[in-house]
Amino acid sequence: MNIGELRGILDQNPGSALHLMLPDGSFVPAHFHVTEVGRVQKDFIDCGGTVRSTTTCQVQIWVAKDTEHRLDSTKFRKILKLAAPPFCSDSLPVEMEYEGSTISQYPLSEVEITPSGLLFHLGTKHTDCLAPDKCGVPLGTTEACCAPGCC
Repeated sequence: MNIGELRGILDQNPGSALHLMLPDGSFVPAHFHVTEVGRVQKDFIDCGGTVRSTTTCQVQIWVAKDTEHRLDSTKFRKILKLAAPPFCSDSLPVEMEYEGSTISQYPLSEVEITPSGLLFHLGTKHTDCLAPDKCGVPLGTTEACCAPGCC
C-alpha cells in the first residue's frame, strides 16, 4: 500500500481505532505510538553490479508503558500531513518499523475496515538475488545467490 492510499483510507474513516496485525497473526499493543515518519532511500549495488535505489515511507511504531495512550485515524492522518514535505510522491510504499524481539520493517499490505476500527495487515520482506543471470541462479529457485564462486 502506498502513502496516498493510506491517507485516503484515514480520511474516509475519521476517529477510527487503529489495530496493527503482524505477519504471524499477533498484534502490536493498542497503546503504540508513532515516533517517526520518514522518507527512507536506499541506494545500493546488487550482486551483479547494477546500481539500484528504493524509496519508502517508513512509520516507526513504539510501545511505551502508558497503556491509556491510543492513536486514532484522525491523529495518524495529522502526523502524516506534518511529515509530507520530504515524500515528494504519494506513490511511496508504506513500511512500519516495529521492535518486537528485533527491530523489523513490515510492508503495509492492506487496511481492512472492521467494526472495531482499521486493521492494518503488516506483511513480510524477503531477500532475493537481483542478478540471477549473472550469478547463474535458475529463475524460480530458492538457492542462495552469493554462494562461493557466484559473483
